[in-house]
Amino acid sequence: MRLNRSTDIGLRVLMLGAARDDLFTIDELAGRLAVPRHHLAKVVQRLQHLGVLETVRGRGGGVRLSAAGRTASIGKLVRELEGAAEVVDCDGDPVCPLNQGCRLRGALRRAQEAFYVSLDPITVEDLTAPPARQVLLSLGG
Repeated sequence: MRLNRSTDIGLRVLMLGAARDDLFTIDELAGRLAVPRHHLAKVVQRLQHLGVLETVRGRGGGVRLSAAGRTASIGKLVRELEGAAEVVDCDGDPVCPLNQGCRLRGALRRAQEAFYVSLDPITVEDLTAPPARQVLLSLGG
């Protein structure tokens, strides 16, 4: 399974936020994480909607990890960020001719859920334990 780009960026934003308690501007985050600003802004908005990031408006404002963000389950976050997409698109164009009797789709769905379940006990804060914390703090700095 491969995570989409937005999920990857979102997890990196959360890890950096857990490693450093102060505010980040969108421009600072984009520079530190080497991602396009416009894409990052969309991801930050989604993370705020999920309650794992807080935003502060005005001069000196920015974004920071919320208290709920520190203890958020990586499995739950990945499920939310990835959405309901399946590993394979059996109903795409053209529709798979095996669709009616295929056992692969169910096996892949179970494997995908096992992937998420293995991430469930891991929190954002867990991902910033040393030596990851030092690496995160050195990004773009």
